[in-house]
Amino acid sequence: MTTTPPQWDPQAPEVQRDQRAAYDQLRERCPLAHSESQHWSVLRHAEVMRVLDDHATFSSAVSAHPAVPNGYDQPEHTAYRRALDPFFAPERMARFEPVCRALSGATVQEALALGGDLEITQEFALPFAVRVQSAFLGWPTLLQDELLGWLRRSHAATRSGDRVQTSAVAREFEDLVERVRQARRDAPPTQDVSSELMHTRVDGRLLDLRELASVLRNWTVGEVGTIAASIGILMHWLASHPDWQQRLREQPALLPTAIDEVLRIDGPLVSNRRITTRATALGGCPLPAGSRLSVNWIAANRDPRVFGDPDAFRMDRDPGLNLLYGAGIHVCPGAPLARLELRVLIEELLARTTRIVLAAGHAPARAVYPDAGYATLRMRLG
Repeated sequence: MTTTPPQWDPQAPEVQRDQRAAYDQLRERCPLAHSESQHWSVLRHAEVMRVLDDHATFSSAVSAHPAVPNGYDQPEHTAYRRALDPFFAPERMARFEPVCRALSGATVQEALALGGDLEITQEFALPFAVRVQSAFLGWPTLLQDELLGWLRRSHAATRSGDRVQTSAVAREFEDLVERVRQARRDAPPTQDVSSELMHTRVDGRLLDLRELASVLRNWTVGEVGTIAASIGILMHWLASHPDWQQRLREQPALLPTAIDEVLRIDGPLVSNRRITTRATALGGCPLPAGSRLSVNWIAANRDPRVFGDPDAFRMDRDPGLNLLYGAGIHVCPGAPLARLELRVLIEELLARTTRIVLAAGHAPARAVYPDAGYATLRMRLG
């Protein structure tokens, strides 16, 4: 059966006003939808899983620029993952946890010292995400400040749609990575994660500058954006559910499951791209070779065919169905680090406060594509 997919405009006011509602409506009309800017948006859980599982047909190599590791297919992808996955091994996460906890506690205490009334996105979530990712990499404070400035310029360039501007910002990041590499050229590989990365070999050779820049961009830019968005979503949910806020304060062991469920309901990342390597069909829609797809994580994670009453917060859902970090061979390699950072920050936040509430008179503003979560979110911590 051939299905005629709906046409839609991701920039339409009704979509920008409430992305989740727009994606929900599209998903219930058809497994796929088409737009000029996002091409084929894959919306239902079953079709998303088909794309993730059939990586021979749905390629991750969508860009001419390096995107290490998950912008490659096998065998390159396997070689990169073999070299890079050990950076997120359980023993490494255990070693990093005390550093993460100290940063988390300091971030919360700084917020409380300022009176606890703050704009979460820019004054809490984003600075913490930059700090904790930089600490993981072993970057000094001055470099953290530079990264935060670069992230803001990169965000503005992306929104402008100006390719000259985005290319210039990308070159800035390569220059930053080259300075990191030069500073660690003679350092022992055990000095920090960045030094070890400079000595990491893939198929017997060291990573070149473009590959290093790609890895570090994923471990900074990619992680910082989703971590910051996740923090805003989680804090808004805690403020909106005071009963659960108190229960999690008293039973922090429930946090890992609770965090993943909240972020299933309200995802911090909208989509990832794929391209078909051959003619195929998906959800009843014929797709020629070279068709560009946008895998919509938010829509798939709210599919009622898989998650009954998808807006309901439930601790008993099957975690294997949650696509928060993807699935298949391209599952997010940094998921253990992201889970650690979010769990520890929320633990420290709950332990050091007695209440987390939305600030009176300040309505939260949702982020618009390509971002997710909240653009502005004013709260009070006490």
